[in-house]
Amino acid sequence: MAENSSEDASFECEVIATVAAQEFFVPGKSIWVARAPGRLDVMGGNVDYTGGMVLQSLLREAVWVAVQTRSDQTLRILNPGALQFGWVPRLEFRMVDLRDPESLRMLCEQQAGSRWGCYVLGAIYFLMSSYGCGKGGGIDLFIASDLPPNKGVSSSAALEIATLKAVSAAWGVSLHGVTLATAGQWVENIVAGAACGIMDQAAIVCGEENRLLPLLCQPCQIFPLIALPPGIRIWGIDSMESRSTASVGYEKARAAAFMGYKLICRRMGIEVTPDPGSKIPRWTDSRWNGYLSQLAPSQFRDRFERWLPESLSGREFLDCAGEHVDPFTRIDPAEQYPVRAAVRYATEENLRVQMLFALLATPWSEPCNSLRLAGELLLQSHFAYTECGLGSDACDELVARALDAGLPGAKMTGGGAGGVVAVLGRVEDRHVVETIAREYAAQHGADPHLFEGSSAGADSFGVRTVQLAPAKRTQQ
Repeated sequence: MAENSSEDASFECEVIATVAAQEFFVPGKSIWVARAPGRLDVMGGNVDYTGGMVLQSLLREAVWVAVQTRSDQTLRILNPGALQFGWVPRLEFRMVDLRDPESLRMLCEQQAGSRWGCYVLGAIYFLMSSYGCGKGGGIDLFIASDLPPNKGVSSSAALEIATLKAVSAAWGVSLHGVTLATAGQWVENIVAGAACGIMDQAAIVCGEENRLLPLLCQPCQIFPLIALPPGIRIWGIDSMESRSTASVGYEKARAAAFMGYKLICRRMGIEVTPDPGSKIPRWTDSRWNGYLSQLAPSQFRDRFERWLPESLSGREFLDCAGEHVDPFTRIDPAEQYPVRAAVRYATEENLRVQMLFALLATPWSEPCNSLRLAGELLLQSHFAYTECGLGSDACDELVARALDAGLPGAKMTGGGAGGVVAVLGRVEDRHVVETIAREYAAQHGADPHLFEGSSAGADSFGVRTVQLAPAKRTQQ
């Protein structure tokens, strides 16, 4: 993670210039601008929903949202960058059309290529329903982004957070910290229908430039941010294999973890019930408070690993365990679920993250040995994805290339099954990482995005208020 503040300032000027060129906003009237960066999952992907610890960093690439209020009840959204992905770039609705989450999804399914609007409409609806906003009129909302979608770097969460931040400011609501992150997760879970935890949103909101954010997802306990040891860097290389938290593999692995949790609770005679105090629907219990990652790896191996089935059909689970206790996945009776591996991952990944956090937060008296240990933890995390059915040949290839080049470690990030590979190394290894990306591109016939650099989180950036100058009249 290298400093890129000047590049961020340059892109900010470019965003304002783009807004002005679109002639979308009324000159001389306030515009609220928010920015939310992507995140790189250093470790912890897939344990945010089981209450584990995660370790996240922020990227230089980000989503920008600019908002101006209207006196009528019109909602206009302009996203010029959507065209490059074959998506609809402009959406227009009436504020009264935003009635409930189901109506939002229907609005965004009326035409192909408009589903990205769920993240924007969901954020606006959340502010209307939770804070009584929007009664005075509609809004114009403009989106600019250099954060590529479907790469596993949380472009959807960045869009949610930037929208929530800008629109709330325009409507006079102060939204920040865990409250803002939880609002973003609500949009993702309830409106967009993605079964994510709070990891992405919390990192994007609370992270800081050139720092790693340790987060215990129970539900969102933030530890003091840390810097990488001197001379150490982490890069991200796009495998060019798209992934999503709405993918079948991700939802299957998540469902398997909750299936294992329910089976363990039943074996222990522990009742699992809905948590009435949680804003995000979830289930809880008296022993682990609903968080499977609280189960220590030693206890799992001693008491449950051999007893849990390696694979279990959805029908067998429903017959023996009853109700599924994850509100955001469903059990397919005909599907086979990797229950044992999913529970193992939830316990061991939590421990790996804690170990890496302790290692990075402690001064390195023997840098070579510490770097080797950090690399080994990343590699263990990477190969654990495959056991849960979230492996990726493309990501495996990039990890193998990193090891062959002498780098200490690399891993698949986020939800797995593709996306970006995080690569650990020394500052002077930058040319090695570039060579890996270049040779990978030559073999696959496309250039993978190389993520390097960091930037401020949404809260650190804040909300900027600007006005566009009236167009100059040409003398006749």
